Amino acid sequence: MKQQANLIRAGQVIEHDGRRWTVLKQQIITPGKGGAFIQVEMRDLKTGNKTNERWRTADTVERLITEDKEYNYSYSDGETLVLMDPETFEQFMIPVDLLGDQAPFLQDNMVLNVNLVEGDPVAVTLPPHVTLEIIEADPVVKGQTASSSYKPAILSNGVKTMVPPFIEAGESVVVRTDDASYVERAKS
Repeated sequence: MKQQANLIRAGQVIEHDGRRWTVLKQQIITPGKGGAFIQVEMRDLKTGNKTNERWRTADTVERLITEDKEYNYSYSDGETLVLMDPETFEQFMIPVDLLGDQAPFLQDNMVLNVNLVEGDPVAVTLPPHVTLEIIEADPVVKGQTASSSYKPAILSNGVKTMVPPFIEAGESVVVRTDDASYVERAKS
């Protein structure tokens, strides 16, 4: 279906130059002189190549309709994730590249939302938050105010994040899967 370019959002699948692309990032730019335009970073679904494209906000693009389906994550087999359909118990394989920076946050039996276009997986969405253990945290610096200062820490999946000074190594915390930012101390 046709839509205006200024309505493009991350996660959508569009058709451009006879190929299918998944939108990674979009930004509307308003220069000081001339009309506004939208800059889109997108990945080719077949080759995996990334490109940037610019459209005027009034231009139209072809948006492909995606079907959302939930799968349970079973295990990773190198470059492939093996998922299970919770209704039919059939296995479904997708490339790990679809997760991008969120791959370290995969956990056993996690429910993933997979976007499909004509049966082909085009995007994977993880739950917004996961609970992980802090394996290393810097000591508190005296004189820091608790309200605005954060210290670096390493999560059990190897990802670095910033946590409040009262969080120590060995504690479990809830973090966002999209940017690895601290949400709260895990409730026991």
